[in-house]
Amino acid sequence: MINVGIIGASGFTGAELLRLCHAHPGFEVAFATGDSQAGVGIAELYPSLAAAYGDRHFVAYEPSVLAGVDLVFCGLPHGASQSLMTELRQRVRWVVDLAADFRLLDASLYPQWYGEAHEVPELLSEFVYGLPELFRSSIVGADAVAVPGCYPTAAALAVAPLLRAGLVDTTSIVINAVSGVSGAGRPPKPNTTFCTVDEDFTAYGLLTHRHTPEIEQSVARISGVASSEVSVLFTPHLAPMNRGMLATCYLRPTTESTTAELLDLYRSDYNDEQFVVVTDESPSTKACLGSNTAHVTVRSDPRTGFIVALAAIDNLTKGASGQAVQCANILTGLPEATGLSSIGVYP
Repeated sequence: MINVGIIGASGFTGAELLRLCHAHPGFEVAFATGDSQAGVGIAELYPSLAAAYGDRHFVAYEPSVLAGVDLVFCGLPHGASQSLMTELRQRVRWVVDLAADFRLLDASLYPQWYGEAHEVPELLSEFVYGLPELFRSSIVGADAVAVPGCYPTAAALAVAPLLRAGLVDTTSIVINAVSGVSGAGRPPKPNTTFCTVDEDFTAYGLLTHRHTPEIEQSVARISGVASSEVSVLFTPHLAPMNRGMLATCYLRPTTESTTAELLDLYRSDYNDEQFVVVTDESPSTKACLGSNTAHVTVRSDPRTGFIVALAAIDNLTKGASGQAVQCANILTGLPEATGLSSIGVYP
């Protein structure tokens, strides 16, 4: 049994990690921190977890909780894990960080997109990017993983086969993506209250969303081109649903292909991936609910000259905590799908 700790377990991604780890036959949760909720019962904050954690409480983080722990998941807001990471890297064998603190390879991008300089840029090179379907070989044998954001995960899985095959122009990619409100986190905000989001649909982060450089970094890596040869216009939207994400990507082809040929390419590329479903239909967020699976499709439109690629995921599972567990399985040498479901909850 592998002892795991969850730092920042009181947020939505933390709650999802607690759910998944309880069902995991190889993981035992040693501690769950939530500094703002320290002393609060896990079941009190999340009644859905009562059967698994009914008598346990969130604790405040202090170094002593790391004793005897093999792997730590960090589910903290961006910026919070940087001050902890040096100590974690010294005392814990494996670290899986769900925030954006160690996703970007270029430290100079953090002030531009996140508003502040990185505290420990020397640690960036120690982390691998945790999107197994695309970068599995770099995760095997690693000991520190930065789990991709939900939007970058959906976008990368939607377009990866096109990029691998060199079929599209990487300098003019347009991505529109929609997320459920849980993507904004558990703490209440004026723009995420029920009265604000119900019966509403809005775009946000226009031209400045912090996931843009992460998406561009993945596009460059998948395509094998320099970052200067990549340009992505990314627009996120907030939808009145609890969880789920749909990315619609528009790309200019560099050669002619039919929809049937592109669907064959996707099926060939993802044939061995148990957490990717290539569908003839338009992907559905509800089909992915509670699963670690991405549903993807693609179309070639000779009328406009565009290729349209789409992906749907559960933003809290494949877009965060499920992918974190998937990476943790790889790190620890367990079968990759251990403790994870490829089947959504419906209705």
